[in-house]
Amino acid sequence: MQRTIFEPEHEQFRQSVRAFLQREAVPHTREWEQRGLVDRAFWSKAAAQGYVGFAAPEEFGGAGLRDFRFNAVLNEEVVGTGTVGDGFSLTNDIVLPYFLDVASATQQRRWLPGIVSGETAIAISMSEPGTGSDLRAISSTATREHGGWRLNGAKTFVTRGIQADLVIVAAKIAGDAREGLGLFVIADGQEGFERGRKLEKIGRKAQDTAELFFRDVFVPDADVLGEPGDGLRYLMGNLAQERLSMAVVAVANAEWAVRTAVEYASERNAFGQPIGSFQANRFRLAELATRVDMARVYVDRCIESQNAGELSGAQAAGAKFATTELEFEALDACLQMHGGYGYMEEYEVARRWRDCRVQRIYGGTNEIMREIVGRSLGL
Repeated sequence: MQRTIFEPEHEQFRQSVRAFLQREAVPHTREWEQRGLVDRAFWSKAAAQGYVGFAAPEEFGGAGLRDFRFNAVLNEEVVGTGTVGDGFSLTNDIVLPYFLDVASATQQRRWLPGIVSGETAIAISMSEPGTGSDLRAISSTATREHGGWRLNGAKTFVTRGIQADLVIVAAKIAGDAREGLGLFVIADGQEGFERGRKLEKIGRKAQDTAELFFRDVFVPDADVLGEPGDGLRYLMGNLAQERLSMAVVAVANAEWAVRTAVEYASERNAFGQPIGSFQANRFRLAELATRVDMARVYVDRCIESQNAGELSGAQAAGAKFATTELEFEALDACLQMHGGYGYMEEYEVARRWRDCRVQRIYGGTNEIMREIVGRSLGL
């Protein structure tokens, strides 16, 4: 089905991104997977091409492109080329908005130039060992003292936690009757800030994911984002875009799975005929292809709503859980059609199958997404 949301400049951007990733990322996929992180030099090259922080104002080195269609194009090409690592979506879609929408003008002058140039890697830490998707259960605390705050707590599942130069930390304001949260920016090397182990995951092995510890870390007032106590509002305000970003990736991955399965089913023979000619496989692919097309239309509409400032939290939650469930289903079917070969590391479907599983967990589990949609219905 023909897509209608993009203008010529988006397609030019797509061609540029695709050529860059084919040249600078695809050849290093196996190396980055083995090392457990994406090389920082790649990030600097991507930033030099304008693929990092392009939503930032021009005065800080960005392009001022607050158009989520560019984010979507970049995410789709990351999926299409099989590029590993979550750096683009993490930086552009998830963390950067806090520096654009919550940070003060003074803070932006301090931090945005480094982020846009690729010199400063950024991350956000919300999850804790006992909280899961429940942000209100955060136990890390920030206690007021002269000139700043004293931060204590532990975070886990922090994407890019090993390499991050700046980490936004969500912590409960001690003594706040509302039990409000604050967002505190912690810099690499700050006293009391320690990185734990790089977590060994089932998939997404090229993305460094870490435990972080904060022991009496002093955070000056100049490093607090927005108003202490309003952190939950800031987090909730950006979660719709974060979940839309995941939906964009999910649909692109599902499209890849269907396309790859069709190609393989047309070429692989069993009992003297292509396996795609068997009714069970033909019907399965017909169903998946149709559902993926429908998901694409819905996500494109969500992208338009996001640009118009109209995408609701419930709509984004629905897009996230529906597309990530479909993504796994499509990749699982693709792997199944490859038979034993699909279980081999040399076939890309094996990695994508592993990598996509976490999409149903992070950004809020799909069970929580269903709760959000259900409550929006008045139930």
